[in-house]
Amino acid sequence: MCGRYVSASPPDELARYFGAQVGGEQLEESYNVAPTDSVYAVRARDGHRELETVRWGLVPFWAKDPKIGSRMINARAESVADKPAFRRAYQKRRCLLPADGFFEWEKIAGQKRKQPWFIHRVDAEPLVFAGLWEFWVAKDDDGADVGDPVVSCTIITTAANETMAPIHDRMPVLVPPSAWDRWLDPETAGSEVADLLVPAPEGLLERHTITTAVNSVRNDGPELIVEAPPLADAESA
Repeated sequence: MCGRYVSASPPDELARYFGAQVGGEQLEESYNVAPTDSVYAVRARDGHRELETVRWGLVPFWAKDPKIGSRMINARAESVADKPAFRRAYQKRRCLLPADGFFEWEKIAGQKRKQPWFIHRVDAEPLVFAGLWEFWVAKDDDGADVGDPVVSCTIITTAANETMAPIHDRMPVLVPPSAWDRWLDPETAGSEVADLLVPAPEGLLERHTITTAVNSVRNDGPELIVEAPPLADAESA
């Protein structure tokens, strides 16, 4: 899965990277993005790409309460085309979610604690997660729209590649630049992008251990991604 990531690149840099226009609010950099936070997403808009802000945790259009989004931060590649919460978005509402890296926690044999890792591209370029977005608005008893709409997103995950497998069995789907237009195009059916829902190629990512400070969403800052000795080594030192 992907439950926490880093979004520290300025929006103007991201817009240049994606060849997109900037829309929506400007977010502060975050080294500990958590579910329900606002995040950047690239969507197709009237023939161009637009960098906008959405809420992480997809709220299905049929939901009674937007709180369901906190449980919809990831969509499994194996079931995304069929699961009621995601299947409509998978067909018409795909997006790209930029990240500077993401976190994963490795189980340690015989311990309740887990070892946190930071994963990023070897060339330090942004990761581009395959995402879905959805539009939700509250309804009154008569079915009329109430309040402001919520635009939310989820990250699609797939089986881990060899780099990730030793620490976790899942990883985010990464979309290469050559497939951005195809992924974003609402006229392209989900079946025509299913080939993209695969593990990242070997050699693209690298990882290192970090401290457990990242475990708390209250902690934020570049110190969270600084390499640190594995927990086992630190305890024996």
